[in-house]
Amino acid sequence: MEFLSEEMIYQKTPQELTAFLYEGLIENLEQAMTLIEKKDYIESNKKLQKANDILHRLGVGLKYEAGPIAEQLDRLYNFMADELVSANLKKDTEKIQGVLKIVGEIASAWSIALKKTPNPTQKINRKVAAYESSIMRINQ
Repeated sequence: MEFLSEEMIYQKTPQELTAFLYEGLIENLEQAMTLIEKKDYIESNKKLQKANDILHRLGVGLKYEAGPIAEQLDRLYNFMADELVSANLKKDTEKIQGVLKIVGEIASAWSIALKKTPNPTQKINRKVAAYESSIMRINQ
């Protein structure tokens, strides 16, 4: 994961920051697994706590007005956080590997979406505006 200065962070779009959070999550999970294998439980605990913090931040950043996918992601983030707590207690690398697989798939899909739409917020706003205007016509 590349180092980001505070100024660079402010220049990133929310979508790019989300991609960086996924990257950081993956990195922390991989490091935690390596540390558990080395029986360095104190450092693995720190990495898993950091991973849970990132999941929390991803959940806080969800925009529920975007549709049902936000609710589904929230449930998925909560599931992964619960799995990481359990993995941390039991030092279970298989559970971490399961979470890593899910995060990898989400991060990959997110990366593809970022490449296909240069400015996703504009498209979402147009879709929401179109939806809202159709609702207004129905209610009149």
